[in-house]
Amino acid sequence: QVQLVESGGGLVQPGGSLRLSCAFSGSNIVFRLSLFGWYRQAPGKQRELVVAGTRDGDTDYADSVKGRFTMSRDNTKNTVYLQMNSLRPEDTAVYYCNWGNDWGQGTQVTVSS
Repeated sequence: QVQLVESGGGLVQPGGSLRLSCAFSGSNIVFRLSLFGWYRQAPGKQRELVVAGTRDGDTDYADSVKGRFTMSRDNTKNTVYLQMNSLRPEDTAVYYCNWGNDWGQGTQVTVSS
């Protein structure tokens, strides 16, 4: 069974940056052909899309993170990244990596002074 393992969360001050990683345990061939996404869930709220890869090679970002967050991938490491800059308190949430119907365990991001 494929596993997605997120890391990189933590406590950061407003305006700071974090880079989340999502390690994919499946084969490299599958990884290279796959689309991934990042979602987040804040306390008391529903899980929401942060960014997702699309079939035409593009990425769809939530309006709230456009210009601040960037998803990337390293096909040699089976890893997807989420670079988060200019973080705001409202970005506080558990962030999840998504692959089809599979999810990672999540990593907590807390933005607070």
